[in-house]
Amino acid sequence: MSMARIRALPCWEGEPQAEPLSGGLSNEIWKVTDAAGAHVARFGRDFPFHHVSREREAMASRAAAAAGFGPEVEHVGPGIMVCRFIDAHTWSEADMRDHPDRIATLLRDFHTRMPAHVRGTAPFFWVFHVIRDYAATLRACNSRFIAELPRLESLAAEMEAAQIPLPKVFGHHDLLPGNFMDDGQRLWLIDFEYAGFGTAMFDLAGAASNAGMSAEQADRLLTAYFGAPPDADLRRAFDAMQCASLAREAMWAMVSEHYLAAPGADYQAHASDYLGRLQAATETYRTLYGKPPQ
Repeated sequence: MSMARIRALPCWEGEPQAEPLSGGLSNEIWKVTDAAGAHVARFGRDFPFHHVSREREAMASRAAAAAGFGPEVEHVGPGIMVCRFIDAHTWSEADMRDHPDRIATLLRDFHTRMPAHVRGTAPFFWVFHVIRDYAATLRACNSRFIAELPRLESLAAEMEAAQIPLPKVFGHHDLLPGNFMDDGQRLWLIDFEYAGFGTAMFDLAGAASNAGMSAEQADRLLTAYFGAPPDADLRRAFDAMQCASLAREAMWAMVSEHYLAAPGADYQAHASDYLGRLQAATETYRTLYGKPPQ
């Protein structure tokens, strides 16, 4: 069915040849080659349970291409988007840990330049709202993780209270290693499902927490982004946002278990992995800043 849909698209030059790509946690992805070169076809529908709109994703993808951060968008149709294929190395967590300065430069440029290319109704992302909404969705689904929700909600409220005012930026908000591409000359970003206006702190903390950065690597990231070493309030807000980022990723997987079935994706294992990471990050946070007042 997918191959038939690919062949029927009007954007190819000659007969397309396609092969599935692995790594997508929520979408079906194919590499397609035609007379014009290589492309990526990405199948996906709206995911209201994840606040994902394909129309908004296409807008953000086009904006990222225009600003020089993402591949050219070649075709958008119902449930599918085709982009130019980037011949590049997909980063691992180790790559991210090795290059906090490059990530900081990329994010500072992305946050600064993207708003000029964004069109239409402004999308917004606030992780603490996402966590609260995920909790409501999981209760309605009678999730196997329902016993975790009071702790996650309480932790999110504590971490939200630790945030500090920062300028609004246009962020990516899904900085898993697989969304960084390195072609040997520069970094690219892909997958803009969650892109929108928000706080730079989430992208910074998301990159650090998803990579498992050490405190020293995180300080390099923050210093390179802000142009000076972080003060105590900034560092605490960042450490709190790392906990929130890990909680969101765990809850994303919990919700996905009920609604998605991407090839090869194990949502229960993904949730359990991130709950473990969250436990470690929370223990570090408690060591540094103590327990919340009762």
